[in-house]
Amino acid sequence: MDSNKEFMETNKKRWDELVEIHSKSKSYDLEGFLKGKNSLHSVELELLGNIKGKKILHLQCHFGMDTLSLARMGAQVTGVDFSEKAITFAKKLSEQINVRAKFICANIYDLDKLLKEKFDIVFTTYGVLPWLPDIRKWAEIISKFLRKGGNFLIVESHPLSHVFDDENEKELKIRYSYFSKEAMEFDSEYTYTDSDKKIEHLKTYEWMHTISEILNSLIKEGLKIELFNEYPFSEFKQFPFLVQHEDRYWYFKDEKIDFPLLFALKAVKE
Repeated sequence: MDSNKEFMETNKKRWDELVEIHSKSKSYDLEGFLKGKNSLHSVELELLGNIKGKKILHLQCHFGMDTLSLARMGAQVTGVDFSEKAITFAKKLSEQINVRAKFICANIYDLDKLLKEKFDIVFTTYGVLPWLPDIRKWAEIISKFLRKGGNFLIVESHPLSHVFDDENEKELKIRYSYFSKEAMEFDSEYTYTDSDKKIEHLKTYEWMHTISEILNSLIKEGLKIELFNEYPFSEFKQFPFLVQHEDRYWYFKDEKIDFPLLFALKAVKE
């Protein structure tokens, strides 16, 4: 097994553990979802538009809330995640709310061995790219599953925001290289939600991908970039001195701090 596979196996153990923690957290608001609340945020809802009747492939879907929100909006959705526990939870959630969606447990790099369909939309959001070692292969997978004229949509934390020390409570201080090519090792007892439960599987590995790498990998796979937006807010409390607004996004308390924490991209397969 090569090192990247070993790293991803280590990550999977943590994400298996996070399913229960996240599903019980206020941040994910599973209770609200069960009552009919859409778990998607305003940025991706605007990108998606009317998806009724569309075939959507949702990559790195975690335990399925966003996948099922897409299905509630009238789409035919297939959700994919590498965590068996996440996919098991997603299937039970689908039955519980009586909303149909297909769920596949797979590392996305192996997905072409399990799935042969083409989709109108390939969709992925929030905290997905840092867990992937090979961004070029990721783009190949997206292109492979998109029909001609289909759209790829991503909303993701801005890679520029990943260079800062997210544990420093006093100031923004650069800690990591924007152009790093190596796997970065982290040890953390807690997850990014409001939960104070300590995690058994502390170790994770992440990879930095620059904006140019992301764009160029998609372009090389025959996708035309139609939209690229940047936003001064985050989907989670990325730094200690962020505050949450009514739109559910997290903003800097100091309005003078002004750099992108989030980006959105839409590309079409030509």
